[in-house]
Amino acid sequence: MTSKITSPKDLAALREKARAAIALRSGPKEITMTVHMGTCGIAAGAREVLSTLTQCLDQEGVSNVTVRQSGCIGLCDREPMLTMVDNSGKEYRYGKLNGERIRTIVQKHVMGGSPVMEYLIGQ
Repeated sequence: MTSKITSPKDLAALREKARAAIALRSGPKEITMTVHMGTCGIAAGAREVLSTLTQCLDQEGVSNVTVRQSGCIGLCDREPMLTMVDNSGKEYRYGKLNGERIRTIVQKHVMGGSPVMEYLIGQ
């Protein structure tokens, strides 16, 4: 449900919310998280994964993550997938994701620094 804009203050609040959402996806930050959004990923639920990821990062006040989208990387049976690269360049590829798993990854890996081994591909 969207709220009505009835004043310049409402418009400014909406603008600021949009800017914050865009900031999650832009600029170099400590961590880059890429949700793979090829046809196979979208069919498997990548839109929910992307939405949950951005909402969770926002709710937790995490500001050191850049969120991006990419196409298919050829592991269709592991979709929806996310690739996370930390500031040292280490890459983690998570597969078979859903909203609950994304929340766990944000809590344990992004905020806590410990990869969630059971969701990693090839580990």
